Amino acid sequence: MRERLAVVLYRAIALLPLSMVRMLGAVFGLALWLGGGREAAVTRANLAHCFVDRSLRDRRRLARRSLLETGRSGVELIKILAQPFERTARCVSVRNGELFDTALRDNRGLLVLAPHLGNWEVVGLWCAAHGPMTTLYKPPRQRWLEPLIRGSRQRTGAVLVPTDAGGVRALLTALHTGAIVGILPDQEPPPGAGVYAPFFGVPALTMTLAGRLAARTGCTVVTAWARRVPGGFELVFEPADAEVGDPDPDIAAAALNRCIEACVRNAPEQYHWEYKRFKRRPSGAAPIYRD
Repeated sequence: MRERLAVVLYRAIALLPLSMVRMLGAVFGLALWLGGGREAAVTRANLAHCFVDRSLRDRRRLARRSLLETGRSGVELIKILAQPFERTARCVSVRNGELFDTALRDNRGLLVLAPHLGNWEVVGLWCAAHGPMTTLYKPPRQRWLEPLIRGSRQRTGAVLVPTDAGGVRALLTALHTGAIVGILPDQEPPPGAGVYAPFFGVPALTMTLAGRLAARTGCTVVTAWARRVPGGFELVFEPADAEVGDPDPDIAAAALNRCIEACVRNAPEQYHWEYKRFKRRPSGAAPIYRD
């Protein structure tokens, strides 16, 4: 019964215009802030460690804005998954699009690093609509969402592969053949698949996958994010730090986090600070979160 009601609500929200979807999302985000629950607590903790140079008042203001943007992202996602890409994820501008075009023409393979900034689903849909793309995919916990998410991500041509050794081999093959590979680079990797590297000055367990892909294929590496703007999104590409492909995993991971930081500093309120990025800590380091 709950799943049926969720589907009905999902379809109803999807019919709303984008402006109303964002307003609804902002209300949801404000409730998260005023409720003072887990999301608000994690956001405040992350900002306290990542922006030590800012005053408490400034961090609180940023935390509130961030949760409003998080609410917008969540409700926006419903519309993006359910409606045609051209109608719901319209990119009103593309900055540095020549980086994308040149990489495809060079046929060296293109690794797109899309952090949880703005709306990363838009990045994936746009890239897949403009070239052959392969991405890792892990089914959501909510089983009823599985066909919706899978169908949405595949509709512009993306190939989804599992998050296992076979999936990594598929990513390498795609890059060797000149295709696009998309990765969310700021998720905490499983044990054994990452190293600690500074993120806003805080040691963060960071994936080594992106560095290994770049080092083994010699592909072009860019960062990409979709800024939320009136009427749609501004898609932004930037060249990645050359050391992302360094064979030393510690050097590559530090460069990866520098790339993510550079993106986030452009619109810190649109980053998903409610994620426990520092859940695992180096040996002897004090925990950042209460639970």
